[in-house]
Amino acid sequence: MTSTPAPLPRIAIAGIAIESSTFTPYRSGEADFEVRRGTAEILDRYPFTPPEAEYVGVLHARALPGGQLEAEVYARWKQEICEGLAAAGPLDGVFFDVHGAMSVVGLDDAEGDLVTAIRAVIGEEVVVGTAMDLHGNVSPTLFEHCDLLTCYRHAPHIDAWETRERGLADLVAAAARVRDGGPRPHRSLVHVPILLPGEKTSTRIEPARSLYARIPALTQRPGVTDVSCWIGFAWADQPRCQAAIVAHGEDPEAVDAAALELATALWEVRHDFVFVAPTGSFEECLDEAIASQARPFWISDSGDNPGAGGADDTTFCLARLAAREEIRSGEVSALLVSLVDPETTDAAHESGPGGRFEAQVGGRIDAREPGPVPLALQVEALDEAPGTGLSAALRVLEDGRPTGLTVVVTARRSQWATRGMYERLGLSMTGPDVVVVKMGYLEPDQYEAAADWRLALTPGGVDQDLLRLGHSRISRPMIPFDPEIPAPTAEGMLRGRR
Repeated sequence: MTSTPAPLPRIAIAGIAIESSTFTPYRSGEADFEVRRGTAEILDRYPFTPPEAEYVGVLHARALPGGQLEAEVYARWKQEICEGLAAAGPLDGVFFDVHGAMSVVGLDDAEGDLVTAIRAVIGEEVVVGTAMDLHGNVSPTLFEHCDLLTCYRHAPHIDAWETRERGLADLVAAAARVRDGGPRPHRSLVHVPILLPGEKTSTRIEPARSLYARIPALTQRPGVTDVSCWIGFAWADQPRCQAAIVAHGEDPEAVDAAALELATALWEVRHDFVFVAPTGSFEECLDEAIASQARPFWISDSGDNPGAGGADDTTFCLARLAAREEIRSGEVSALLVSLVDPETTDAAHESGPGGRFEAQVGGRIDAREPGPVPLALQVEALDEAPGTGLSAALRVLEDGRPTGLTVVVTARRSQWATRGMYERLGLSMTGPDVVVVKMGYLEPDQYEAAADWRLALTPGGVDQDLLRLGHSRISRPMIPFDPEIPAPTAEGMLRGRR
């Protein structure tokens, strides 16, 4: 007599993923997101789903980092997710696919609010797992309602999909075990009172490189399944924003010990974090770039980095590039990539290739000094792509003569991180003498293209000078806002559930 195999565990997938600065005036809305609904659309995002489960796709929305999400959009998606989970039938697990640093107007802990609502629908028995960005936050509420939490181990995030695959595989295994009467994972949370920008915690350099290199050995210990280190999100002014270590596994003592060991290692190097590249004011960086023999010389306009939530239209750098004599004369060629400016982009497409027009460029969302910059422009190239919408490469003119400055404008906020994006507009990452990019640390294609590089400490919604931003609601004391603070104790740091 043959036994009937046990049914596969049923895993639902849902989430809203965005990184949101509370210091930028931009408000993220529905149009900023790619939204997937239903099992077929959502599973197309996860080609690595373990075959040992049955999957139910509900809703997943993701967007380029931006400002706080409009409350009504969040409320509508939250309701749709909860109703979808209620209609999904019996579930063994939920894969909560989020970034971890979403801010919603009126909420201090958006992911905590969403997972609390999800728990109210699915109950306490269903296993919930999440895979997050290491620049996310782990609030007590998020930790309480998730059985498994993991995050990236590299910045830049070359392991983003590897992390989701790991998180989903661990969830499927845990959900099957719990359904069959086995124990829930033990997990431990250690908050570390440190809040640093990602540009000081890149795993390309020390001490983050060695800190994250400790994780694989910790996960190989008996009774430990996963250990993760969240740097936290520095550009939101919320009590949950700080570094966190989470570990989970079968052995409570081993899990607690692994979490405390990594947290202690992070604390010990708290004063050793430095920027991933030499820094300076934009004027200082531009002086170096023009004087250097290294070509191309890249400069990050880090305060307006859309990849961290910047508005993507501050004109602080644009005005200074346009006024620089070596660039005005054409002696030095410079490329500024990019500013979101639908009006100027539309005018470029109406003018067509080679067309000339005048425009007030940028400064419509984040209007800090100097605001929109009046420029005469010639259309060099036009494009349209899903990520950017309409885009245009525009040569700045002076007295009808082309200068050395080319500016890329787009209809949608976007981050020009890959070689292919430049090529679509006939641009080269290595062609100009100077490339100014709205970025923090350089992504792999950019890093490879740059002969030399500086991180300009420019103003904006994701200013690298955290003290200049004026946080008032984060937990204190906190490094670097307080230069030296008492070492946290193990008893005060550790949260866990057996």
